[in-house]
Amino acid sequence: MTVSGEALHAKAQALQLLLFDVDGVLTDGSVHLSGDGSEAKSFWIRDGSALVWAQRHGLQVGLISGRASEATTRRAAELGIRIVSQGVADKKDAFGQILAAHRLEAAHAAYMGDDLMDLPVLTACGLSAAPADAAPEVLSAVDWVSRHGGGRGAVREFVELVLRARGRWDAVVAGYRV
Repeated sequence: MTVSGEALHAKAQALQLLLFDVDGVLTDGSVHLSGDGSEAKSFWIRDGSALVWAQRHGLQVGLISGRASEATTRRAAELGIRIVSQGVADKKDAFGQILAAHRLEAAHAAYMGDDLMDLPVLTACGLSAAPADAAPEVLSAVDWVSRHGGGRGAVREFVELVLRARGRWDAVVAGYRV
C-alpha cells in the first residue's frame, strides 16, 4: 500500500506530530538483560539527531512502546522528547490519548512501527511508516517503507523525508555549513 509522489508529500506536509515505536524502530529490537536486572538497548545516533531536528523545525515528537524501559526514558530525555507512553498494552488507545492531549487529529500525526501490535496505529494515523525489516504484514499496510532497518537509520530517513516535504531540510543542512 505504499504511497509515493504528491500524495506522500501532501501527507508529510500536514504533519504536526511524529510518533515512533521504540523496540524494532529506534533500536534493532535487541534487549540485553543482565543478571542484576539491568537492561541495555542500542540507539542509532543519527536517528536521534533527526528527532532533535524535527523538534527544532516545529514538529512534536513522541514514543509509544509496549515495554516500559529506563533506557527508553533516558534516551527520550536526552533528545528532549516529552511525549512518552510506555508499557501500553493497547497502542491505539495510547495514540488516541496523545492526540486528545495535544488537540490533534489523526491526519496530522505520523507513526513508524515494525510489528503486529503497531498495526492499529499504523492504519489510524495520517502517515504510516516502517523500517525495512518490519513484519511482512506491516510492510504491506504502511504508506512508506525505509531502505534501512530498525535502529539502523530508518528513523533518520523518515524524518528527512518529512522535513524535505515541509521545505525544512535545507535549513537543517545550512545550520551545519561553515
